[in-house]
Amino acid sequence: MSRTGKKPVTVPAGVTASIADGQLSVKGPKGTLAMPLADEVTYTVEEGSIAVKPANNGKRSRAFWGMQRTLIQNLITGVTQGFSKKLLITGVGYRANSQGKTLKLQLGYSHDVDFEIPEGIEIKTPDNTTVEISGIDKQQVGQVAAEIRRWRKPEPYKGKGIKYAGEFIFRKEGKKK
Repeated sequence: MSRTGKKPVTVPAGVTASIADGQLSVKGPKGTLAMPLADEVTYTVEEGSIAVKPANNGKRSRAFWGMQRTLIQNLITGVTQGFSKKLLITGVGYRANSQGKTLKLQLGYSHDVDFEIPEGIEIKTPDNTTVEISGIDKQQVGQVAAEIRRWRKPEPYKGKGIKYAGEFIFRKEGKKK
């Protein structure tokens, strides 16, 4: 029995939710998001809430139940507040600069890395070593952050590279003399 799935998702004022053509659409002050509905779960949109229940008592239906409720909650949070991730760049000469729809990264390679910013994502660089990624789709924000981090993951000896804010890098000891 899913404890998460039992709770209905509250729809705040100013947000509308509707089910049409096998998709749940949520419209709010920051934009519109949609997600395909799973056949294993039944959805009911009521005044001020969305309830999710398993369609049958099968194992697959019960497995989808809590996840679908969380995905709906992420849609509502996205159109009301949005999501953001912060990346920190550590290393001598490592820099980031946002220029229009391109993020320029200098990461110790012989060339600059030009990262094209996808539609629906906003990237800010308050200083040379901080990258702030924001948008309304949680999955897309996380994917963009992972793709940027992939260019230079933090290494365990000096900690140089791109890391998430709040991430702890396990440092290895150097050679002993």
